[in-house]
Amino acid sequence: MPAPAYARTSAMNTTSKAVRLGGAFKGASSFTRVHPKLVASVHRSGSQASVRPAVVQVSNRTVVIGLAADSGCGKSTFMRRMTSIFGGDPKPPKGGNPDSNSLISDMTTVICLDDYHSLDRYGRKDAGVTALAPEAQNFDLMYDQVKALREGKPVDKPIYNHVTGILDPAETIEAPNILVIEGLHPFFDERVRDLLDFKIYLDISDDVKFAWKIQRDMAERGHSLQSIKASIEARKPDFDAYIDPQKQVADVVIQVLPTQLIPDDNEGKVLRVRMIQKEGVKNFTPVYLYDEGSTISWIPCGRKLTCSYPGIKFFYGPDTYYGQEVSVLEMDGQFDKLDELIYVESHLSNTSAKYYGEITQQMLKHAEFPGSNNGTGLFQTLVGLKVREVYEKVTSAESASAVAS
Repeated sequence: MPAPAYARTSAMNTTSKAVRLGGAFKGASSFTRVHPKLVASVHRSGSQASVRPAVVQVSNRTVVIGLAADSGCGKSTFMRRMTSIFGGDPKPPKGGNPDSNSLISDMTTVICLDDYHSLDRYGRKDAGVTALAPEAQNFDLMYDQVKALREGKPVDKPIYNHVTGILDPAETIEAPNILVIEGLHPFFDERVRDLLDFKIYLDISDDVKFAWKIQRDMAERGHSLQSIKASIEARKPDFDAYIDPQKQVADVVIQVLPTQLIPDDNEGKVLRVRMIQKEGVKNFTPVYLYDEGSTISWIPCGRKLTCSYPGIKFFYGPDTYYGQEVSVLEMDGQFDKLDELIYVESHLSNTSAKYYGEITQQMLKHAEFPGSNNGTGLFQTLVGLKVREVYEKVTSAESASAVAS
């Protein structure tokens, strides 16, 4: 059986690209939390080659990533894609509360900011506020504990129990290599926002949210259309006031919109996804298609990328977003065969992949995840690779500074 397309193509490119990894980690010393490892090794089998990268920690300080989104917008899927890049299977703290919201793996810890609710479900009902309202959050504790973890100190973090709606006894969280704080308000409080090394916002349009909720709640839970509309409308004022404005300060926004390839589409099954990348962000440079800074519309060759109706279309170009210069990478439509994604990958540059074919490999590894056939999965994977690069740049720079001092 012939090798899949991504493996055949990557064999020709792997060795030359892998050698670029060597110099960045020279000089690692006793300041490291874990001993430096070989960054990448080439494994050959016949004519195929693959690179298995190791991520290296060269600083004692925890790198902190923020992910903001409304509930039901794919945060958990994104977390699974991103943390798998760093290795390990994310699980709740061993021997702890089975209803814990925290996920711990080899190098990453994900904490849910719902744990910093100051009002439980019943307190919010008595106060007449939603879970999105700032007065229902304990921002002081959030700041103190994220700051402590960033400095390498353990914390006893509360647990918001989503089953009972109350706050459970605290759990101890040790400082990881990479801390991801995800939830409704990671950028709302300026003190917390200033602790973040990279900020991501998942922006699902109202039309797509509504279509997704109808598909899930009517088909799977038996809810009526009227009750679904009432639920969405009850949350919307607080979402518009407190959650949505946070996208203005994000470094990357993944925006999910209805397709433009099907006139008057209202099913939300085919999506147009935009990766809005802010220019001038420390330790981050945007991904681009073909030619950096140009404006490009691209319909891939149908013989190289299998796409059923309505096809697929890419766009790339500069833009402004809330008065800030950005680069936008867009995909509208979906593909049928994941291993053919290597064709798209070969036209993307500055992806932060460590070897040719890594994007396709990551997508194939999680083929069963939602969004794996469209731009949500592709752009989540690209952002995950960018997070890895941010992590390595931050830790490498801090190690060099420590050695110099």
